[in-house]
Amino acid sequence: MPPEPISTPPAGRADRVPPYSEEAERGVLGSILLDSVKVMDLCIERQLGAESFYVPAHRTVFESMLEMSKKGQAIDVLTLAERLRPAGQLEGIGGGACLDRFVDSTPTAAHAEYYIDIVRQKHLLRCIIGCAREAENTCYESDESADMVLGRTEQAFMGITERQHGFVKPWPAAIHEGMEYVERVLTTRRGISGIATGFANIDRALNGLRPGEMIVLAARPSMGKTSLALNIMENVALGKGDPEKLPRAVGMFSLEMAHEQLVMRMLCCHAGVPSFKLASGYLSAATDHGKLARAASILDKAPIYLDDTGGLDVLELRARARRMKKKNDIQLIVVDYLQLLHSKEYQRQGRQIETAEISGNLKSMAKELRLPVLVLSQLSRAPEQRDKLAIPKLSDLRDSGAIEQDADVVCMLRRPCKYPEDSEHDDKTLAVLEVVKHRNGPTGECRVNFDEALMRFTDRARGVDEAPTEAEIEAPPEGPDTEAE
Repeated sequence: MPPEPISTPPAGRADRVPPYSEEAERGVLGSILLDSVKVMDLCIERQLGAESFYVPAHRTVFESMLEMSKKGQAIDVLTLAERLRPAGQLEGIGGGACLDRFVDSTPTAAHAEYYIDIVRQKHLLRCIIGCAREAENTCYESDESADMVLGRTEQAFMGITERQHGFVKPWPAAIHEGMEYVERVLTTRRGISGIATGFANIDRALNGLRPGEMIVLAARPSMGKTSLALNIMENVALGKGDPEKLPRAVGMFSLEMAHEQLVMRMLCCHAGVPSFKLASGYLSAATDHGKLARAASILDKAPIYLDDTGGLDVLELRARARRMKKKNDIQLIVVDYLQLLHSKEYQRQGRQIETAEISGNLKSMAKELRLPVLVLSQLSRAPEQRDKLAIPKLSDLRDSGAIEQDADVVCMLRRPCKYPEDSEHDDKTLAVLEVVKHRNGPTGECRVNFDEALMRFTDRARGVDEAPTEAEIEAPPEGPDTEAE
């Protein structure tokens, strides 16, 4: 028999005290007074802050200790008392006798790490309780939709995890990491700063897919944008194009195609078997079956995660992406495609405003998860109505101008063979990927081959698979000037 629904909110437990350990807090402060240099380093390394202490007097004392440590001042009972006295804080914590008790209750600083861990764990529990209470109050009092409340709550809990792992780096540490990257580039001559797509021409134009960036791949229907995205996914997941041949986990949200279609397309593409042969049943048991079996063996090991839920709300997509990142450590997210996403909070305000909200959320997701987000987008009919060559422009992005504002990179894919008036109409394999916006680099064209039977893109041009020469590295890039942002 199902339980009866709760008609009134559950009463809070007034007798409950938030988790804390007064003994452990005294142990940390006493250990600092006994061996300030070693123990303060441990506290900073474990990200202990004044808010980590529950007892107000302990919080005041540790805050003063942190300030003294930052200034390189010696920390002991006398110096700490002198610092607390002028502001009237010494009397507030119980006088000098309180500081003496910290030392008396801590016979040695050898167990400081143990005390620090207890204080950190108790603080983490209090943070979790605070988030849970905030979520509970919001559920009872807010008029927002359940999806929005869930998304905000998930983000709050993830914020606790991020603080525990120290996502805010000191500036000197960030500079040091930057120089390490410079040294690594000089050593490997890698040529790109982001994740390699596996296409030399595209990587040279975009400098790879960089964390925190939203990359929009736009085209008219049937130009091959989904195929290009799948090819990039496969290359990233198998480590193709990466100098270290390092496979990276990739997540894809397919709002248009079911996972069965995507899997068969990737299998046929990798195996070199035309998909129409599989669909019509005209496969060769001697050759095609073997190719598909070998392709399945290779792709089976690829860390690809597909979510083919249709009609997703953008907040739900962000929540799923967070879980995917936390569980599988994905390095790239692909969304196919933007116009099929929805925003329940804004859908009554018109498609333009709704699309602007969706675009903003996708950009925020890239920054929050610190990975590149490749977003596929439809173009309006404007290119075909404008002239017979149908060369797309940035303003042709469908539904909202916010997409071009939020995106760090916008690429337009077209195939000249689709337009009889184009001078390169007879070249059936040519596909042109034009970078029309690049926040951190030049714009221009990338030319690739597209095999329509296999749904596979490959590099095109002289020597694109060769490493750049020393002269090419030192020479300034050719083409249009870098777009100023």
